Amino acid sequence: MYSSLIGKVEKANRYTEERDRFSFTEFTVRVRGDNNEHVVTFKDGEWRCDCDFFTIYGLCSHGMALERILGEMVPAKMTFADMVKARTGTALP
Repeated sequence: MYSSLIGKVEKANRYTEERDRFSFTEFTVRVRGDNNEHVVTFKDGEWRCDCDFFTIYGLCSHGMALERILGEMVPAKMTFADMVKARTGTALP
């Protein structure tokens, strides 16, 4: 019993180091912004946020933060960094 559990814990530890094993397809996250709470969703490779800035510009700090946290585990059709560069000619740091 315990030996099989130990094996599972060891496998889980290995998986956490191999992030390319994971790929999110869709999810919803609540983000506590400076002024309000916002809902950010990811589905079919596209981000959405209920904040006014996203509605106008198609990107926002809430989604960009999540994209940075999750990294390559989120296979976006176009990353926020790509969008910013396309619109401004400037790369995000």
